[in-house]
Amino acid sequence: MSDTVVLVPMLGRPHHVAPLLKSLRSTSDAEVLFLVSPNDTAVHAAIDEAGDRRITVPRFEAGDYARKINAGYRHTTEPLLFCGACDLEFHPGWFEAAAARLTPGIGVVGTNDLGNDRVLAGVHSTHSLVTRDYADQHGIIDQAGMVLCELYPHEFVDDELVGTAMKRGAWAFAGDSHVEHLHPHWNKAPSDDLYEQQGERMAVGRRIFNRRRRLWR
Repeated sequence: MSDTVVLVPMLGRPHHVAPLLKSLRSTSDAEVLFLVSPNDTAVHAAIDEAGDRRITVPRFEAGDYARKINAGYRHTTEPLLFCGACDLEFHPGWFEAAAARLTPGIGVVGTNDLGNDRVLAGVHSTHSLVTRDYADQHGIIDQAGMVLCELYPHEFVDDELVGTAMKRGAWAFAGDSHVEHLHPHWNKAPSDDLYEQQGERMAVGRRIFNRRRRLWR
């Protein structure tokens, strides 16, 4: 049995299930758990066809991604949790490179999404490997027993996760752990309605982040 579970919040995009699983299974023995909204029937069907685990999580307009990650954390027991997404491609060696940074005291390891400028500079991560002990004992900046803060629409949850872990001296970056984000911003995927809403979500998320970052700075 693997000591790692990849948590994948879903909101539409059933066509991403098969390629995501193909890259994950060819590069690691990590388990996967899909977190799916109740009425997302096409996604349910795609996951069932692949024979993988899924749980249903009520959809929230605010904080849907973080709520699904936290639900996956509570539903699983593996000591390592990867905060995933459906539009990722796992490259060979990603897990070994990330796990190598889990030295004593490190609870959050950032991976390289091969797109974001701050990630490429080694000062940020959009998808991170988190130890269960870190979530259990420390959690978000103002509450233990959580992986991500549920106040953000989506964007900036990773900024708080990384910023909090940095403040605690619990963050490391694995630049050689390639978990590629297949995002339209880098011409790696066509756009869709969810991607088109990113600007609006980011404006809201930035305000929340600017208000909360005083908690760890």
